[in-house]
Amino acid sequence: MTNNTKTLKSVSLYGEEEVDLVIESDLITQILPSGTSDKGEVINASGLIALPGLVDLHCHLREPGSEDAETVLTASRAAALGGFTCVFAMPNTKPVADNAGVVEQVKHLGDEAGLVQVQPIGAVSINQSGNELAELGAMAQSAAQVRIFSDDGHCISDPLLMRRALEYVKAFNGVIAQHAQDPGLTKNSQMNEGSVSATLGLRGWPAIAEESIIARDCLIAEFVDSRYHVLHVTTARGAQIIKEAKERGVKVTAEVTPHHLLLTEDLIEGYNPVYKVNPPLRTKRDVLALQEALASGVIDCVATDHAPHSEENKDCEWDQAAFGMLGLETAISVLIQTMIKTKKISWRILAERMSFSPAKIAGLNDQGQPIEVGSYANLVLVDPNAEWTVKPENLASKSQNTPYQGLTLPGRVVHTIYRGKFTVKNSQIQA
Repeated sequence: MTNNTKTLKSVSLYGEEEVDLVIESDLITQILPSGTSDKGEVINASGLIALPGLVDLHCHLREPGSEDAETVLTASRAAALGGFTCVFAMPNTKPVADNAGVVEQVKHLGDEAGLVQVQPIGAVSINQSGNELAELGAMAQSAAQVRIFSDDGHCISDPLLMRRALEYVKAFNGVIAQHAQDPGLTKNSQMNEGSVSATLGLRGWPAIAEESIIARDCLIAEFVDSRYHVLHVTTARGAQIIKEAKERGVKVTAEVTPHHLLLTEDLIEGYNPVYKVNPPLRTKRDVLALQEALASGVIDCVATDHAPHSEENKDCEWDQAAFGMLGLETAISVLIQTMIKTKKISWRILAERMSFSPAKIAGLNDQGQPIEVGSYANLVLVDPNAEWTVKPENLASKSQNTPYQGLTLPGRVVHTIYRGKFTVKNSQIQA
């Protein structure tokens, strides 16, 4: 055996049977009875759960243009520590990733960091202005091989532009990912519209602003027969609209963020801008509905919407603060708390929602694979019994805008393996 061989000894696959996993170079080459392999470097993985490496369809890596908040390298470190082996970079950079040159730059920065697979998402419209289609074909044919396009942070509010985009990407089986927010219903909105916003005197952000766009777009996607993805679903009715569209055969998929599975609008009562996020935190009823939609598969996957901000853009008055919060390093712990410990899903379903399904949506062949002989060794090993307290200064991100500061969360990523190499070992980054 070569020096590239390692054995993960007595690891539990999906929280079920214990086995010895043998990895050679970048592949899983053997799955043996527990305690029978001593090949290569032997890592005692007893008590740990092995899952396929996590895939995040929705991250803001900030580079190029906002390196004071994050870089591709620092985000890659955060992703690896969170158990991710692939992340998708949103295009709202400076300049916007609306052409082959910028998406190739982002891809190159990810390859250079070497900790996770970084896949760029291209803008739908030039400069995300919502007026004219960007160079979708050129980005798809570039070295970055872009397949997902989004104006995230901006809604594609023009129905004709949405139709044209959906028609265009059919040629290469692409996906249009929508930030569902009717701008006419959310001008200067600060938080979820309801009794809490009325009490706090903050302009409300009605649920219908999200739901009306989802409903419209599902009809357009049905008419065009193209693939449509809903970013960060936050309302019970939004999930119901998606369910009804799927039942009609619409090619719609959807994601939910960890923070929308746990946090509610009540946290905003202290006016702490760390809880200011787009779309906003909703009600407890919405949170429970989203949990059920994720468990049933109506919502296909979890995506972090990791949105780092510099201190000056976040630690200020509520109405001046930027929207967004960190998510990469805490995602799996939040899912353990909200979905595993409550027995809404199994570890195998968690793997489906955080790895298999997002990889399938993105059309990836080398991520989100079952743990079996011949698969790429993209893995995360989690200690389900560990607990850790979130401290911003101990996170790998350049920013500190985590909504979980001081919270003790269950589960801890112990090892992350990307293409057969440890990127995280014993909860420490390996670069």
